[in-house]
Amino acid sequence: MKLTDLHEADKIRQRFYEVSNETRLDAVVRLLNHYRPVSTLAFCNTRQQCRDLLQVLREAGFDALALHGELEQRDRDQVLIQFANRSCSVLVATDVAARGLDIAQLEAVINVDVTPDPEIYIHRIGRTGRADQDGWALSLASRNQMRRVDEIAKVLGTEVEWHPIDELSAASGQPLRAPMVTLQILGGRKDKIRPGDVLGALTGEAGFKAEQVGKINVTDSVTYVAVAREIALKAQSRLADGKLKGKSVKVRALDAAFDGRPSRANASIRRRPKG
Repeated sequence: MKLTDLHEADKIRQRFYEVSNETRLDAVVRLLNHYRPVSTLAFCNTRQQCRDLLQVLREAGFDALALHGELEQRDRDQVLIQFANRSCSVLVATDVAARGLDIAQLEAVINVDVTPDPEIYIHRIGRTGRADQDGWALSLASRNQMRRVDEIAKVLGTEVEWHPIDELSAASGQPLRAPMVTLQILGGRKDKIRPGDVLGALTGEAGFKAEQVGKINVTDSVTYVAVAREIALKAQSRLADGKLKGKSVKVRALDAAFDGRPSRANASIRRRPKG
């Protein structure tokens, strides 16, 4: 497989950074603060590294979720919905968990570890830079992984571009927050709810603008709607106080900073500053 088999290679800007194993996860935070991508897929070689990186990112204030083999299908679907609708800024995953994943408007891919298989590297970075968009492919490599980097360079047919890790500087004092928040409505296709019903409820009596409402996903029993972060609490309240299909519904806000668990999401939206 060649990079050009996936799309135009010049749309993907590749950079490599040498790090130690001890500083690898903190380097991911530095990359995110420096490049400030709205949507990032961070690839780890192991499930444990996924868990460790997720903790580091959340402690640094990022809206991050993980995709791994331990998730039940329902939880996996919910994670993917939040990432696709821009309610989660960083998705941490292994190659196995991310198999078949295709997300539009993915601004960056970070290789937290260099994969030993150059074909996998090409497949990873091919997730970004699609259609008419450019994308970043940022890779972290320790000294003992240089042979892997050389193999990647051979397959690419070009020298890789190295940059010093010290050139990375935080572009802002605050982590870049995900622009949207996902509201979970307890009701779906079985209740004859359609996307138009949700959009109408938010832009009608609730009074929000259409551009403040993002993707709407309706499943059999649950509906997810992405709304702009600044209106999340009001939108949740308006939907809960109103009706869909003539019925009152329960509405909860999911927050990627807390595994998407509704029980802590509302408090986190209130107390955390806007990004």
